[in-house]
Amino acid sequence: EVSNKYYGCGLVVPESLEGCRILDLGCGSGRDCYMLSLLVGEKGHVTGIDMTEAQLEVARKYVDYHMKEFGYKKPNVTFVQGYIEALSAAGLGKNSFDIIISNCVVNLSPDKKQVLVEAYSALKDGGELYFSDIYSSGRLTEEIKNHKVLWGECLGGALWWKDLLQLAEEVGFSQPRLLTATVVAVDNKELQDVLGDFKFVSATYRLFKVPKGKTKTCQVIYNGGITGAEDIFQFDCHYVFKTNEVVQVDGEAACILTHSRFAEDFTFQPPGGSCEPCCANPEADPVDPF
Repeated sequence: EVSNKYYGCGLVVPESLEGCRILDLGCGSGRDCYMLSLLVGEKGHVTGIDMTEAQLEVARKYVDYHMKEFGYKKPNVTFVQGYIEALSAAGLGKNSFDIIISNCVVNLSPDKKQVLVEAYSALKDGGELYFSDIYSSGRLTEEIKNHKVLWGECLGGALWWKDLLQLAEEVGFSQPRLLTATVVAVDNKELQDVLGDFKFVSATYRLFKVPKGKTKTCQVIYNGGITGAEDIFQFDCHYVFKTNEVVQVDGEAACILTHSRFAEDFTFQPPGGSCEPCCANPEADPVDPF
């Protein structure tokens, strides 16, 4: 029942979850929450927030079932009714979560910047917003935004991918790092006529709450300590780290790795993370997901 009543467009399972506190924006019937509750372990915790009480009723019905299946003495999952644009009003405190995830929900919000503002506030320093959603190749017209069928298909509310970069910067996040992107095909001719030349992708981005400022490029070595990624850790579409291999990373990636939960999984050269350039300072240009 949990799976049958769940809607999503991607897989939102970041790495290094053991013991983390995670918030799922728009958790629906709780599929991702239960999956993550096993991955964070009994010492971690997963909170799901959704505005639809009927979906939350399904999610809550299976808390005891999953805790018994996982062998946990007490539940490590909580479901909260509320809006993703108003996390604090729903009782979710500031600086409370290590990771916030979302699976094809932010596009349905009428105020996407406020979603990012609330997520930034709820994250701990060094925390991550890791989410999959639908993005457009340009800023959509009012006709498309107000088209009921396109809205229901998660296309009418899609954000122009460049606007995501702008909003993230305004809120205070690091530059969104693209992880994966898949083109969304629109087979219905009537809908395609309305969309015209606009294209869409399902993309997963990771944004971090780390200090601002120019961090110098750095050489890093992945130690292989992340469960499930002992040999290879794909950080984003720029960097795939192989165990014990020296990699030159751009300044912002160096800042993220030194200030996030991944810090203990890397050796920084020189030691201590005081990175100096060995060559021209590379910058990670935003990647066009199309």
